[in-house]
Amino acid sequence: MTDNDSPKKREQDAAEGSTVEGRKAEREVEERLRLGALAIFEIVRREGAEELRRPASSLWWSGVAAGMALALSAAGAAMFTAALPDSAPTRLLVPIGYVIGFLIVIFGRLQLFTENTIAAVFPLAAAFSKDNWIRVGRLWAIVFAANIAGALGAAAVFNFTPMLEPGIFDALVRVSEHAVVQPWLTVFARAVPAGFLIAALVWMMPSAKGSEFLLISSVIYVLVLGGFTHVVVGATEAFTLLMDGHITLLKATVGFILPALLGNVIGGAALFAMLAYAQIRDEVRTGLRDEMI
Repeated sequence: MTDNDSPKKREQDAAEGSTVEGRKAEREVEERLRLGALAIFEIVRREGAEELRRPASSLWWSGVAAGMALALSAAGAAMFTAALPDSAPTRLLVPIGYVIGFLIVIFGRLQLFTENTIAAVFPLAAAFSKDNWIRVGRLWAIVFAANIAGALGAAAVFNFTPMLEPGIFDALVRVSEHAVVQPWLTVFARAVPAGFLIAALVWMMPSAKGSEFLLISSVIYVLVLGGFTHVVVGATEAFTLLMDGHITLLKATVGFILPALLGNVIGGAALFAMLAYAQIRDEVRTGLRDEMI
C-alpha cells in the first residue's frame, strides 16, 4: 500500500477538503447575513467622524453643489407636471421627478444637511463632549448655509435666465406654491417625517449592497408622495416664489425655511438618530470599556 493510500493520508486530505468547504460555506453565510445594528452604527459613525474633520472650505463647496443639485429635484417635478395631464393617476408619476437631485447628492457624496443630522450625531452620541458638540455645530452651520446658498443660486437661475421653458417654469411655480404656501405648523409637521425618512435612508444604505438606486428612489418617492417637506428642496421652491413676486422674504424664511429646518432636525436627529442609537447604546459602551481594559 502506497503512502497516498494510507489511512493517515486519506484523513489529512479529508480534513483539508473539509477546511476548504468550510471556508466556502463561511463566505456564503457572511454574504447572506444582514448587517447588525451595531455594525451599521459603526459604519455611519465613522462616516460622520470623517465629515467632522473635513476643512470648512471643502464642506462649503460640497454643500453649495448639493443645494444646486437638489434644485434639479424641484425642476424635475416641474417637468413631469408640465408634460403630464392633471389627473389622479398621473400625479403618482410627479414624485419621480424629485428623485434625480437626491441621486446626484448621495452618489456624488455631496454635503446635504439632512444627511448630516444623523451622520454627525452618532460620533457625538458615542463620545459626548463639549468639543464634539462644537464640531457638530460647525458642520451643521456650514453645510446648511451652503445648501441654502446653492438653492438660492439655482432659484435665481430659474427665474432670471431662459434655462427653463415657460411652461416648465409655470409648472415649477405651481409645484412650489403647493409646497410652500402652507401654515407654519403644517410646514413643521410635514418636515418631521421627511427628516425621519432621510435619516432612515442613511441608516439603511450600508445594508443596500447593490440596491442603493432602488432604495434611494423608493424613500424619496414616498417622501414626496406624502407631501412631506425637505428644507433644501423647499428652499429652492420658496426662493423661486420670492423672486417671482408670489411671497415675501418673511414668508420664505421665517414662514417656511425655519419650520422646515426645525422639523427636519427633530425628525432626523431627535427621533430617528436617538432611537437608532438607543438600541445599541449598551453594546457601544461595553465595546468602549473592553478597549480600555
